[in-house]
Amino acid sequence: MEQRIVDFIAGLRAAGVRVSIAESADAFRAVDHVGVMSKHTFRSALHATLIKDARDGPTFDALFPIYFGSGGPPLLNPTGELTPAEQQMLMDALRQLAGDMRRLMEMLLQGRQPNPSELRQAGNQVGLQYANRPFQQDWFTRRMLRQLGLDQLTEALRELLEQLARQGMSEESRNKLEQAAAENAAALAEQVEQFVGENIARKATEEHHEPQEAELLERPFSSLSEAEAKALQELVRRLAAQLRSRASLRHKKGKRGVLDAKRTIRANQRYGAVPMEIYHKTRHLKPKLALICDVSTSVRYCSEFMLRLIYELQDQVSKARSFVFIGDIKDITAYFDEDRPDVAVERVLEDNQPGYYNTNLGNSLATFAHDHLDTVDHRTTLIVISDGRNNFSDPRVDLLEMLKRRARRIIWLSPEPPYLWGTGDSDMPQYVGCCDAVHEVGNLQQLADAVDKLLD
Repeated sequence: MEQRIVDFIAGLRAAGVRVSIAESADAFRAVDHVGVMSKHTFRSALHATLIKDARDGPTFDALFPIYFGSGGPPLLNPTGELTPAEQQMLMDALRQLAGDMRRLMEMLLQGRQPNPSELRQAGNQVGLQYANRPFQQDWFTRRMLRQLGLDQLTEALRELLEQLARQGMSEESRNKLEQAAAENAAALAEQVEQFVGENIARKATEEHHEPQEAELLERPFSSLSEAEAKALQELVRRLAAQLRSRASLRHKKGKRGVLDAKRTIRANQRYGAVPMEIYHKTRHLKPKLALICDVSTSVRYCSEFMLRLIYELQDQVSKARSFVFIGDIKDITAYFDEDRPDVAVERVLEDNQPGYYNTNLGNSLATFAHDHLDTVDHRTTLIVISDGRNNFSDPRVDLLEMLKRRARRIIWLSPEPPYLWGTGDSDMPQYVGCCDAVHEVGNLQQLADAVDKLLD
């Protein structure tokens, strides 16, 4: 049982559930305490110790019966209710069937359980050895049942019952055999489903590679799986803490090490301009930010992690106003006033689902200039997170030039590399000339580096 629990935890991790070593140890201690005699109590103990996020509950529910199922109900032998003469009739009728169909009908009408080698052979014939995703279970189950001949069951059973009728078996006995065959077919389907699930879970666990933190930070946003995106969310807070520490250290050094020349000269006029008293700069203005984030499919992860980082760093920012757009712009600042950053980001993404080829930054800039122009002043750093693709609509570069004249600076963060700028519907070459700086932010490490520069 201990190895089965280890395999189950590995399966959860392979499916994207974050389970720490401490939580694994808690699971074993809980099982030692409650035992395994009550399946419900055993399941509750594992759920309580291994699942900390409600969103992982369905994954737990799907994997638990695969690792701790009974293998499916057994096939029952209905021949005990037949007379010796009827049993002989059944054996004679079964001998007349072809090989594969004969084996199937023997299982269903004599209660013979399929042995592991038969299941493995059927699985290999349909490619089960290559399956490694839970969503493939239903498809491979149907393929294996077809390989075992269950798609021909109705016709084969009809012919067999007709043969038994010709041999003189009573209608009552034939009805009992027909009912038993149907019940055993359902039990066999459940056994095959359990077998397929166990093989998929084992394959997924064997192939699962838990990416290292450094590897995740360098993984392009465009190739993130859902599990990897969730893992990166866990890193954002730690990244924010590191950025906060670096920013605070720079500010602290700045107070001691940057000479305030004007103040020093004025203060030392009484000494004939000889610098007897040295003054340093002690005032640091925290940046005032306005974020315009593209949440269409191609830029969604980049915008998500940017919002998470900025709002985890609120103590390093004077004020932040945030906007998202796909076809038009929307002010989302209130979300972050009401909830924690992680909750607020989830709500923003849920309320702003991507569409199909409807991204329009030009139209969004027009709405921003009309409705939210007071957001930008001489202290504001305007940050645009976008790949600069407008689906061949007007890019409205004139509005970005106007915003540049109002803002302290404009920083553009693009998840696409420079060699893609200007290809297809990309208007990036036109936007670049309006920006004070443009950074490629194709992964979380590049995004964190860009944010670090903002706080400098």
